Amino acid sequence: QVQLVESGGGLVQAGGSLRLSCEVSGRIFSWYAMGWFRQTPRNEREFVAAISWSGDSIEYADSVKGRFSISRDNAKKTVYLQMNSLKSEDTAVYYCAIRRTTHSGPSRHGYEYEYWGQGTQVTVSS
Repeated sequence: QVQLVESGGGLVQAGGSLRLSCEVSGRIFSWYAMGWFRQTPRNEREFVAAISWSGDSIEYADSVKGRFSISRDNAKKTVYLQMNSLKSEDTAVYYCAIRRTTHSGPSRHGYEYEYWGQGTQVTVSS
């Protein structure tokens, strides 16, 4: 059974930082690219960041480039999202996801991910 468990969300003031974590079980984590997405009640799910299985290829949404950083620790089977200079528009539920295919690159498309975490709420107060 594949499980993804996010943690690290919370309430933070604008300009602050948070680090999200997503621990994966039930898969050989190091074989799979990982992604972070977010969703607000008003908007569809949107891509935030993704990292290849090897960690050497990364993509970011334009809205977070230069402020967010994705990384992975294969020994801990965990992917991270470091979020700095947070803005009120970053408020959302954040989800991590694992790609369907092994040894693939990062993807901006949700349909290319097979399993998702339960989500963690990030609220940025202005």
